[in-house]
Amino acid sequence: MSKTTLIDCCIKKYAYREISEIYKEIGASPQGLFPEQVDGMRRRYGENSFAKRKKDTMLRCLRRAFINPFHIILFVLGMISLATDVVLASNFARNATTAIIIFSMILTSGVIRLIQELRAKNAAQQLERLIHESITVRRAGDLQEISAEELVVGDIVLLSAGDRVPADIRLTKVSDLFISQAAITGESAILEKNCNTLSYGSTETLTQLENLAFMATTVIGGKGEGIVLAVGKDTLYGSFEKSDAEEKQSFQKGANSIAWVMLRFIVVLIPIVFVLLRLTGGKWLESFAFALSVAVGLMPEMLPMVITACLARGSLSMSRKQTIIKDINAMQGFGSMDVLCMDKTGTLTNESILLEYYMDVLGNESTRVLDFAFLNSMYHSGVCNPIDNAILACQTMPGRSAYYTRLLAQYQKTDEIPFDYARKFVSTLVTEADGAGQLIIKGDIAHVVARCGFVEYRDAVLPMDEDKMRSVASVVDEMLQDGMKVIAVARKRIEKQNRILPEDEQSMILMGYLAFFDAPKKTAKTSVEALKRLKVTPKILTGDQADVAVSVCRRVGIPSETVLTGVQMDEMTDAALGAAVEKIHVFAELTPGQKVRLVSALSQNGHTVGFLGDGINDIPALCEANVGISVDTAVDAAKDAADVVLLQKDLGVLEQGILEGRNTFTNMLKYIKITASSNFGNIFSIVCASAFLPFLPMTSLQILLLNLLYDVLCIILPWDNVDEEETLSPRDWSGRTLGRFMLSFGPISSLFDIVTFLFLYYMLCPMLCGGVTYQSLTDSVMQLQYISLFQTGWFLESMWTQVLILHFLRTRKIPFVQSRPSAPVICITLAGIIAFTAITFTKGAAFFGLTHLPFWYFIFLLIVALLYMLLTTVVKAFYQKKYHELI
Repeated sequence: MSKTTLIDCCIKKYAYREISEIYKEIGASPQGLFPEQVDGMRRRYGENSFAKRKKDTMLRCLRRAFINPFHIILFVLGMISLATDVVLASNFARNATTAIIIFSMILTSGVIRLIQELRAKNAAQQLERLIHESITVRRAGDLQEISAEELVVGDIVLLSAGDRVPADIRLTKVSDLFISQAAITGESAILEKNCNTLSYGSTETLTQLENLAFMATTVIGGKGEGIVLAVGKDTLYGSFEKSDAEEKQSFQKGANSIAWVMLRFIVVLIPIVFVLLRLTGGKWLESFAFALSVAVGLMPEMLPMVITACLARGSLSMSRKQTIIKDINAMQGFGSMDVLCMDKTGTLTNESILLEYYMDVLGNESTRVLDFAFLNSMYHSGVCNPIDNAILACQTMPGRSAYYTRLLAQYQKTDEIPFDYARKFVSTLVTEADGAGQLIIKGDIAHVVARCGFVEYRDAVLPMDEDKMRSVASVVDEMLQDGMKVIAVARKRIEKQNRILPEDEQSMILMGYLAFFDAPKKTAKTSVEALKRLKVTPKILTGDQADVAVSVCRRVGIPSETVLTGVQMDEMTDAALGAAVEKIHVFAELTPGQKVRLVSALSQNGHTVGFLGDGINDIPALCEANVGISVDTAVDAAKDAADVVLLQKDLGVLEQGILEGRNTFTNMLKYIKITASSNFGNIFSIVCASAFLPFLPMTSLQILLLNLLYDVLCIILPWDNVDEEETLSPRDWSGRTLGRFMLSFGPISSLFDIVTFLFLYYMLCPMLCGGVTYQSLTDSVMQLQYISLFQTGWFLESMWTQVLILHFLRTRKIPFVQSRPSAPVICITLAGIIAFTAITFTKGAAFFGLTHLPFWYFIFLLIVALLYMLLTTVVKAFYQKKYHELI
């Protein structure tokens, strides 16, 4: 039996039991739990969290910091080095230096990664305070506000409009309670809940049971109270929550693709180097250990640390720009996002709207229409919205406060059906003192008019015919074209009835309209232009009328010649929709399910899709998008579903986030591509040299030391400047172009390495060793000096060129002239070259098999470095011309 099925059985049984029986079985009461019971309930039924999945323990941080493919390779090499250089070596030849260096690299990389992990963890905890969810419970007869995580089975929870249900609950009291279960069913329909005990004859599925409320669902209207039946992983929502490995993994997929490129190069290099060394007389174990060290020399050993440092710095910078990253891997979304889907209200337009006109069916001002709309808005218990707020603001008009007070005293609320994203209107039943009732509906024009059989004009009720429909259309169309948001108001007299039935919402009397002015923000047009300049295509997904959406989009510069409505979408196949979403930028009159379908279609077309939303109806789309973006004023459920939280709902803030994301990824790609290509050049040189030299061109220890020193310098890359050109298009986070880059620039390094080999082998070393080549030497001491001079010369040339090439490949422009690195990058790399060169002049150089060289060698080294930079610049120009990119 699956976990979902098991939970279904455990929870479902309570729908058929009397509330008193449930209290008795669980050990609770209508007064709630007493303090001494809470801990016992938590031990017995568990905590209300997904702690084992979500809680980032120190153990998980350690595992991520130290266990990765690169560290595993290094660890294997270290163990082999211990075996060959210590265990199997003679007493006089034993040397654990190589193993010490290898394990030091693992430790250094892992510790730095751990520090960054802990910083990111602390940042996430700070964010949790921002989106912290509190709930109202009754304990020991008193109402208390507690964190949702403190909830236990047996608690009595009070719910109201806008709340997210914090656990699986059996309802005990309700008052017009309507709940959206989109979070668990994916359907946008709103369900009315009750607290009645069901009979065993009913065959509804678990989610259809009217007396149960489930974790992660949202209260749309009314109030409720219930007893907690299950928490955390034992809830229905918890049963199909995805594990970490199944969550959005676009960042990890990109990182894996880069790793696989590197591993393919390794798989080819290891056997080649091993066979070459064996053919030249090397020992089996030594040849294998050196082959592995050569392969590891290809790997950017500190890749995990540099990536984490870049992401952590990027997320910190974004927090200063009013953007909080809940997961630092979500930075990938900002770096590669090329489509941004958003609602227009609050994003392109202001959060608040103004009531401009209240009119009858022919466009004449009508206070009667406003009165009935006011009653509907006042007695609507659903989530507050800008339209209701604008209508209710009329009571603040001079001299009108007393009038609306009398109106409310005249009509009392009897029943309601909250706003439904499928029905698109709200129904309210109000009753006068004599018992006569008025059913008032207010909402989308098309949906309200479709339920009307009559029109009201100057106190006369007339049948609705085609002429009157045309009159309705002419009045409404003119306002919609002016960019106004228009809703319809209708009523029907109902005699002595205390409940609204579905059939009551027919044959209504159309009273008139309310028109609202939804003006674009002053910054909207500029922000849209900025997104386009960044090659992010803005697409509007709204539930508003098409004409209103077109009017606003036209003013801010979003193409709106063609609009696709939700009704039209439903008639399209997935293939047809996939083609349409590429050409159309405005989608109107949508339900939450249709927004999800649009986001999915864009993702399947290969786009990295961001979705900006703050409402309950946006939650499914936020989950579907590659990057879910919300704001701190959004409902808790929307903030929880989002990957990124904006502290200000403004596209200008989002633009800064996109730029920072691209800066971050450019610096990450600099390290990966430049280091990989440089390492490849060095290793290719070693392979070539190993085939012809009678000794190792560089020891395993020296290769590892070279990589360690270079990687230490690269820690500064997250703080490098990024050219503006690199931020004008989405960044591709994958290994797709890595192999091409390595094969294009790596051999340049090899070319100058070979020139250095020839100079060292035939000129410098013989000059300093009696004027003869290595083969002519018979003195073992002189042979060792010859080898040490050669290895030192190449070590310095490799280090110099590897550090300097960083400056030439970090930018498409001429380095230092058209594009300057940041001051920290210049200082650290320059200091690194000086410090690492100075190592060869110290007594400790012998520890690594190095020695000091004459000063005139550095003149040769400078010439080689300059020629290397010049050739790299030429190849860079051809590379950019062919591929239209560099990093």
